[in-house]
Amino acid sequence: MDAINPSKIQQKVSLIPMFIIGTLFFVFGFVTWLNGSLIPFLKIACELNHLEAYFVTMAFYIAYTVMALPMAYVLKRTGYKNGMMIGLLVMAIGSLIFIPAANERMFSIFLFGLFMLGTGLTILQTAANPYIVLLGPEESAAVRISIMGLLNKGAGVIAPIVFTAFIFGNMGQFDEVQLTALSDIERNIQLNELAQRLADPYLIMAAVLVVLALFIKLSPLPAINIEEKNSSEIKTNESDSILAYPQLILGAVTLFLYVGVEVIAGDTIGLFGQELGVENFGQLTSYTMVFMVLAYIIGMFSIPRFMKQETALMLSAILGLVLTVLIMFTPSDSAVIWSSLIFWQEVGFLPDVVLYVAMLGLANALVWPAIWPMALSGLGKHIETGSALLIMGISGGALIPLAYGALTEATTNSQSSYIVMFPCYLFILFYAIKGHKIRQWKNDIS
Repeated sequence: MDAINPSKIQQKVSLIPMFIIGTLFFVFGFVTWLNGSLIPFLKIACELNHLEAYFVTMAFYIAYTVMALPMAYVLKRTGYKNGMMIGLLVMAIGSLIFIPAANERMFSIFLFGLFMLGTGLTILQTAANPYIVLLGPEESAAVRISIMGLLNKGAGVIAPIVFTAFIFGNMGQFDEVQLTALSDIERNIQLNELAQRLADPYLIMAAVLVVLALFIKLSPLPAINIEEKNSSEIKTNESDSILAYPQLILGAVTLFLYVGVEVIAGDTIGLFGQELGVENFGQLTSYTMVFMVLAYIIGMFSIPRFMKQETALMLSAILGLVLTVLIMFTPSDSAVIWSSLIFWQEVGFLPDVVLYVAMLGLANALVWPAIWPMALSGLGKHIETGSALLIMGISGGALIPLAYGALTEATTNSQSSYIVMFPCYLFILFYAIKGHKIRQWKNDIS
């Protein structure tokens, strides 16, 4: 860290915005990683198949593609501070939509509420990620983003536990076999009661988001002059087109694939565990988040002191490839790791293959903080548009899990369907080794 040598004044000034942006990243994580518990819940309440269940992630993450550029325009008009406040209020509206959705038990209304939550998060992400990159030296950007990721995934640990406490109590009566044995009228009564459990938690969430919006409005969040901050960067492209920056375009593709595998690791594990007979399946997303938190802590202490951002990205991709192979070929009834190392946990049987899905958190955690500074490097005045393009890459969380769900529905084999992650990690490895270095399409890509 001594090589970066930022001024002491800048370090002190950065603490306040770091705290404020950190609060927002906690909100990102809490809202985002509720989906992992929401998927098996809505699968039961709305009587969905595998493909339909993963429309939860589709509706949530597709907002990042549809709304990223419009939200970038909003940020230019309102500024970062007001834009963040607007994002929180949009999220509050999305939370309130869950109340009529629960009352009517209509999956389409749930999806609209999820889209609104994703839209609010889009403007927050578009503002917060480049803001945290620009708060200090580029060499330590991955460390700052890792701190934000620690808060984000820490919220991801808490959210499924809170959701389970509120929602999943006394779920025995909603077993699919028991529900099938009921008459249509009795089954609808039971499922309506189940759906109603969502109303109060999302009402509370809406209230909290409104309070946070007021907090942001009244907070001393300083403005950052993006063009001035990047005026010292060497621009490798004279073109005004954002498409002339290969490191950005390839970075957006990498981010698309990364978010896809991250969402698969966090949001499919609950339903996968349920199929394998895991009792606490509603909390399994927390397992993935714990491994991500561990990896973020490692990243905070090792980047850039002991390894570069691109090295962390390369190791992450290799680990992802290894774990994907283990997930696909490990017998589903094997529990060697659990019985040997974690026997003292009183949470019942956990198959090794489910643990491998959770361990993808180790492979995924450092990808996001590594990609952002590498993709935005040298963009100069294009950094806002570049940030919006990277945010659009979050739509990988909409499409790749949906592909996993479609493959599972077609093959009736959830375990082998994890093969969709393998080419994703291969491309991430390419970007870590070569893709981020490319500065001219014609000459450097060969």
